[in-house]
Amino acid sequence: MRRFWGRYLLVLLFVGAGLLHFLYPAPYLRIMPPALPAPRLLVLLSGVAEVAGGLGLLWPATRRWAAWGLLALLVAVFPANVHMLQLHEQLHLPAWALWARLPLQPLLMWWVWRARR
Repeated sequence: MRRFWGRYLLVLLFVGAGLLHFLYPAPYLRIMPPALPAPRLLVLLSGVAEVAGGLGLLWPATRRWAAWGLLALLVAVFPANVHMLQLHEQLHLPAWALWARLPLQPLLMWWVWRARR
């Protein structure tokens, strides 16, 4: 039963975060590493991937593919998290909070990995 609720919480987390990419893209655009092309398109695509991956966790037929996609997405967005740490003063965010956020990425990946079953 705990896995059931954990999966639904993960679905809400990814779908909610993905929708924020469309509703409030500015914060995501600010943390996009400058070397990446088409930042707005990448923000929107990552939002689509989060929503699709989150919803894909709901059904057994799509769960495994959704989990692999979300794992790939989490790896792909990690540079933006590091870049956000480098910009913490410009973003008016405490560095300690952004440092604390970095180890959460592997934990989130573990959670996605467990949700695939």
